[in-house]
Amino acid sequence: MTGCIRGISGSTVWVEGLKGLRLFERVRVGNAELTGEVVRLEGERAVVQVYEETTGLGINEPVKGTGSPLTVMLGPGILGAVFDGLQRPLEQLRAEMGPFISGTKEVSALDYKRSWEFHPLKSEGDELREGDAIGYVEEGAFRHLILAGASGIISWIREGSFSLGEPLARLGSGEDVYGLQEWPVRSPRPYRRKLSPSVPMITGQRVIDFFFPIPRGGTAVIPGGFGTGKTILEQTIAKFADVDIVVYVGCGERGNEMAELLEEFQTIKDPWRERRLIDRTVLVVNTSNMPVSAREASIYTAVTIGEYYRDMGYNVLLLADSVSRWAEALREISSSMEEMPGEEGYPTYLASRIFGFYERAGIVETLNGDVGSLTMILSVSPPGGDFTEPVTQASLRTAGVFLMLDTSLAHRRHFPAINWSQSYSLYQKELKKNFSEKVSSEWEDLHDRCRGLLQSEEELREIAEIVGKEGLRDEDRLLMEAVERIRTEFLCQNAYTEDAFSSPEKTLKIIKEIIRFFDDASEQIRKGILYEDILKA
Repeated sequence: MTGCIRGISGSTVWVEGLKGLRLFERVRVGNAELTGEVVRLEGERAVVQVYEETTGLGINEPVKGTGSPLTVMLGPGILGAVFDGLQRPLEQLRAEMGPFISGTKEVSALDYKRSWEFHPLKSEGDELREGDAIGYVEEGAFRHLILAGASGIISWIREGSFSLGEPLARLGSGEDVYGLQEWPVRSPRPYRRKLSPSVPMITGQRVIDFFFPIPRGGTAVIPGGFGTGKTILEQTIAKFADVDIVVYVGCGERGNEMAELLEEFQTIKDPWRERRLIDRTVLVVNTSNMPVSAREASIYTAVTIGEYYRDMGYNVLLLADSVSRWAEALREISSSMEEMPGEEGYPTYLASRIFGFYERAGIVETLNGDVGSLTMILSVSPPGGDFTEPVTQASLRTAGVFLMLDTSLAHRRHFPAINWSQSYSLYQKELKKNFSEKVSSEWEDLHDRCRGLLQSEEELREIAEIVGKEGLRDEDRLLMEAVERIRTEFLCQNAYTEDAFSSPEKTLKIIKEIIRFFDDASEQIRKGILYEDILKA
């Protein structure tokens, strides 16, 4: 059935005459068949959000329903690809249209012509349940499991070369099983049960791993004002994080930043494996000059891809830069639909949307019986550095790790500019025990000692500003010297040198040397040796 356009306001289109539509159903809008999504139903009238540029769209042009929601295509060939917010491969679009993408074109996310070598894990006569692995293909360094989307008894199964358009198995019911599947982006993928996060994800950033550890399957937010280094920190974590797969979504980012990221990921080597970093990365790019509606969809596209690899038993890291621009897209869409605005103009359902998205992180037992994890590290860009604004506050109520980027630290060229007195990790107690067991029994004690020195120095600094550092006791001057070393030698890391990644063993060694210096110097002061003489020694 076909309806027609009755009104247009930016990317919002009012449609009449199209019966049987469902909320969030994907539709084809206008003669150009632009991609849209039903966001409101009002009797015989539907409100459609178009995910592409609507310039040239006219009244009375046709609108067709597809009968399915917005989906992504999941199968071999995703790793190393660069998609837009609707999972259209940008490399293919560039090959066909050039560097400036104009108009709309339906492009398959995966290459149906490419040949893959299938290795079956099931045999004829075996019972197959939804989520079971029927076999695998080699996707670079990874074993890409082919997960069944239906249940039944296998009557036939393929072995050897195939393309994505060919069936891999047939069930007794006559239903074919293919090497790819479509999945609605707004629906979380199923699993058997969720597990408690207990294993740290090593980021290589000392201030994070030592003070505010992030577990596999955990959530972390990085709020910070303009110029505090959110993008650099996320990109550094993407390079060095101890995970199998990285899904990076540039949501409303500037085009030049994404271009630099693409170039760097193509050339830099994966520090955990001897190959390019891009080979374990999926990039979802929705720059600030792309349609705002596609920006809202981009993070759902990314998280669904992340869940897909999680279901194979891999540890996946999702990085989004930034949630604030996604929320701004929601605000624009809500305003165009004339919805009642909430705080600061955001829609009243902003918090529930954020909660629902963050809840898709976690470490789970998959339907196949494996254990996989999806960890989220999401940056937030509060306007003017105001952390009381709605997006930051909603994120804080959900995320387990809060890494506050401090403008004053950034201005002092302290990277990463994480404020160690305002940040926190709700997973710290459990993960400290893990580090103590796996790295060194001294980890927990050194953490507590270092934290105590930083807190004591905060209190002492106010006195030093009044009387001057020279007016302090030798013990206090030594404390300030030790904390300064913690700042410059331990908490600071240059993202462009070999110090960009610090293993837990290296982290422990550095802080251990600083604490040993403080203890030895304190002992000498107690013996009557002057502070100046200690520094000269």
